[in-house]
Amino acid sequence: MQSVPKNEMLIYPAIDLRGGRCVRLRQGDYAQETIFSDDPAAMGQRWVADGANVLHLVDLDGAKAGHPVNSQVIQAIVKATGVPCQVGGGIRTADHLALTFDLGVARIVLGTRALQDPAWLESMATRFPGKIVLGLDARDGMVATEGWLHTSTRSALELARMCDGWPLAGIVYTDIARDGMMSGPNEEAQAEMAAAVKLPVIASGGITAADQIVRLRDRGLAGVIIGRALYEDAITLPQVWAALGVTT
Repeated sequence: MQSVPKNEMLIYPAIDLRGGRCVRLRQGDYAQETIFSDDPAAMGQRWVADGANVLHLVDLDGAKAGHPVNSQVIQAIVKATGVPCQVGGGIRTADHLALTFDLGVARIVLGTRALQDPAWLESMATRFPGKIVLGLDARDGMVATEGWLHTSTRSALELARMCDGWPLAGIVYTDIARDGMMSGPNEEAQAEMAAAVKLPVIASGGITAADQIVRLRDRGLAGVIIGRALYEDAITLPQVWAALGVTT
């Protein structure tokens, strides 16, 4: 899966994994968990049946533990769906990267280690050109790390600009305040990020309606990640395709 031009829009249904199950958190809070499925692979197949051609997988246990935890489940999703999957959560060493790519995933999202050690991120991007995504999770514009448990003093825009010339596949920009809250995305912040860098930017957090996705596309976003809104049927993938004028 290559970098996506800014005039195209990819839709990533999210499958967040905790304890081998498909869950959603509110604002990244592990104490505010909703379980949606005991069979994440079947959930992935459901989204593919609705026309999804990419998936976004998050190892929530891994993000908290600092190393991959749900690898077997991720591999099962990759095999069951047959579509490119990007995976994040707990991937913090070169060995973690190798292990995760061996599962058959297309791209890896690096957050905590990348933000703590930008030189390492650059080296991994050079080693795996076009296959590493920078995950920028922000609270009030400031980067959060370690499963969103800690907020740094660095701004997301500053870090994005620093990495913009590296051979990354793109940036996933998540507004934690909106994530899982069904309150709509922070369109201004997402558009500001997309305008600040040449890399494709994928918006995450708060997507609840097709018209929001259309506006984000029109403001330069390369893709969106949709989570709780899909699981609670506030929005369906056929509605998204219709709004974007996509034939599946």
